[in-house]
Amino acid sequence: MLLESQKVRNVHETLLSDNWYTLKKYRFELLRRDGNWQQQEREAYDRGNGAAILLYNKDKKTVVLTRQFRFPVYLNDRHGMLIEAAAGLLDNLSPQERIKAEAQEETGFRVSHVEKVFEAYMSPGSVTEKLYFFIAEYSERDRSSNGGGVAEEGEDIEVLEWPFARALEAIRTGEIEDGKTIMLLQHLALNAIFEEKL
Repeated sequence: MLLESQKVRNVHETLLSDNWYTLKKYRFELLRRDGNWQQQEREAYDRGNGAAILLYNKDKKTVVLTRQFRFPVYLNDRHGMLIEAAAGLLDNLSPQERIKAEAQEETGFRVSHVEKVFEAYMSPGSVTEKLYFFIAEYSERDRSSNGGGVAEEGEDIEVLEWPFARALEAIRTGEIEDGKTIMLLQHLALNAIFEEKL
């Protein structure tokens, strides 16, 4: 049986843009299941890998979310504001290190223990990024600042502390449309994080 890496050959790349991250066009041959090699072309955007975290409080049955402007969302539907779990690119740090720093920058909560729950590609048809997903329990004593992100990086983040039930309802109503956030909220629900253990 061929390894996955042996099913692709003759890869040629052309740099289209490296203004923000890198956008390249690739021409390659892919071995189809019928045994024939087919030439294909794809564009791929490489911005590195990232991490996302959902903070939750079992006693209050709340989660911490953020609301911020996203220009691609604005281009698509003209409102641009998205409710999200805290997230960011790894920038040469481990996923655990980066997400602790990101949680503090965006939400103002300093968490020491984070639990990795899964990894996922969010847009594998065009973006190379893999996301590492985390959850962490927080309390008021973990608050170190008001959060809000890094202004020099263009961040202007509103911190939201919502009842978990409201966050789940916001998925149903369409108020929460961000994929990574929906996945993390559903993880909490599927694993009954807020239910009492007997």
